[in-house]
Order: sequence, then structure tokens, then C-alpha cells
Amino acid sequence: MSRNTIVSQVGLALIAVGATSFIGCADVADDEITVYSARQEHLIKPIFEKFSEDTGISVRYVTDEAGPLMERLRAEGERTPADVLMTVDAGNLYQAATNDLLKPIESPQLGERIPEHLRDPEDRWFGLSVRARTIVYSPDRVDPDELNTYEGLADEKWQDRLCLRTSQKVYNQSLVAMLLHHLGEEDTTDVVEGWVANLATDPFSNDTSVIEAIEAGQCDVGIVNTYYLGRLLRDDPDYPVEVFWPNQDERGVHVNVSGAGVTRHASNPELAQELIEWLAGDEAQESFAALNLEYPAAEGVDLDPIVAEWGEFKEDTINVSEAGRLQREATMLMDRAGYR
Repeated sequence: MSRNTIVSQVGLALIAVGATSFIGCADVADDEITVYSARQEHLIKPIFEKFSEDTGISVRYVTDEAGPLMERLRAEGERTPADVLMTVDAGNLYQAATNDLLKPIESPQLGERIPEHLRDPEDRWFGLSVRARTIVYSPDRVDPDELNTYEGLADEKWQDRLCLRTSQKVYNQSLVAMLLHHLGEEDTTDVVEGWVANLATDPFSNDTSVIEAIEAGQCDVGIVNTYYLGRLLRDDPDYPVEVFWPNQDERGVHVNVSGAGVTRHASNPELAQELIEWLAGDEAQESFAALNLEYPAAEGVDLDPIVAEWGEFKEDTINVSEAGRLQREATMLMDRAGYR
């Protein structure tokens, strides 16, 4: 290893340490694990507290965006205190696995609980909640019979009626990656160019802004993760934006996951695996999904009432890791199509 490389890695580690701090217990022990989490604290703290209550295993955790957490893992190498990486979007989990930050887990329990399309083909990470990225619309200005597929939003009838989140967010990159898988480059380019031509305004920085723009009459339809609408409905059950499930006569709705894996250099890999297996259990699955109004990854688990109200839908069952494999290609295509 060159001196420059060493200096770079130490610098990255110091930057990472400065950007985040441990939350939770202060002392490290054999019955304790450390989690690097891209899920926000309010979505994981009650879950970890229940896990500790059930098992006697303490959980220390760091929260940050997925990119800095993976950079921190890479910089720390064998000296990392992290036993578990928990993050959102299969694209991030794919990157963590392909950069050798995670190790395979041998767990019949996880294999039985988590459907095959929601986990890494080499079992280096497992989806723990499902995020449906779907179409939302104004019931005052859109007849749902007008809607059909993601591709249909490229039709000129939606000109000046469509709102989207920026292409810089991994959620839209994963959606376009899946379009690439199903439609190929030429047809996906036509779809993305059609979306851009139909935009009512510049892309927004987040999904909540897309929904609020529809409510305000700035546009009529958009594409968002459903839990963003769920949060608004939790505050106002009569919020005037509704969910439409596209592509139901063919491949189904694009879904993604938040998930977790055991880090390559975990000090307590057995306890780390125990946490992930516990999270796949019925009670934890219900809480893990309900805290953010997502869908449980395991089948047969009760839904939050707000989520249940949206009804059943057919989901795309292509392995979500494909979103990671095609994400760079998708990003380049979006850039060429003028989607910013």
C-alpha cells in the first residue's frame, strides 16, 4: 500500500468519524454489536431497543447517508467496529456487496422468511422492508382509467401534468434501471425523454415535494415511494392525492428494499446474524415496516392500516439486485435524455 493511499484512508476515516457519532451504549462488550444504518434514528431506535430487551444483546449504532457509511467501512477495513450495515435501496446494498464490504450469511431461517427476489443472490444482504415506487395522482383532475403504466406517463396527454423527483436520487435510478432490464435501452430512452417532455416544472429534490405539488395543482401525476404519501395521510387522512398501481397486466409495480448484511470484518458476526434473523421475524417485521409505512419483506405479516388501505397489488419479482447492476447505465441514460 502506498503512503498516499494510507494518508487517504486515514483522512476518510477521520472525516467519517467527524460526520457521525455513536448513539446508544458507551462501552463495547462481547454481548454488543455495532450497526451502521442509513435508516434514520427514529426508524431503528425502538426496534433495536426491543431486540435488546428480547435477547440481552446491546446495539450501538451510527446513522448517516449510505455513501458516507460505505466509505467509512472501506476506510476502516479490518479495524471497523461495524458488525451490520443497514441501508436503503438495493442499489446501495449491491454496491456494498460488490465492494466486498459484506460477507455471505448461511441462514435457512432468512432463506425461508425473505423471498428470493428481495435478497442478494449470494446471500450477502437481505431485504427487510419493501418500498413500492408507484404513480400518485389528483383524484379531482385525473380519472384513474387514464393511467396504466410507468411508460404511459411518456404519452403526450400528460404534457405539463407530470412531476418527478430529481434523477440524482437513487430511487429513480433504480426505477430506470429496472426499465432498462425489461424494455432495453432504446425503449427506455423513449420513456425517459417522454417524461422530461411532460414535466410541469423542474424535478423536485424529494418525493414529498412531488406529492405536495400535485395537491397544490402544480401538476396532476407523479412517481413516488408510497410511504411519503403515507406520512402525509397520517397527519391528514383526507389528503387529496391517491395511489395507482401501474403495470398490473404485465410485470407489476417496481419495488425496492431497505435491508442489511453482516460486514466483512465484523467482530461479532454471529450476533450480527442474530439481529438480522430477529428482524425477519413476524413481530419485528410488522414494526420495522409500520414505523415508516412500508411493506414487510416477509409474507403473511400484518400491514399498517394506512398501507392496507391502498389495496393489494402485483409487484415486479425480478431480483432487486438488478437495480444495482444497471444503475450506472441508467444514470448515463437519464443524463443523455435530459432528465436532471
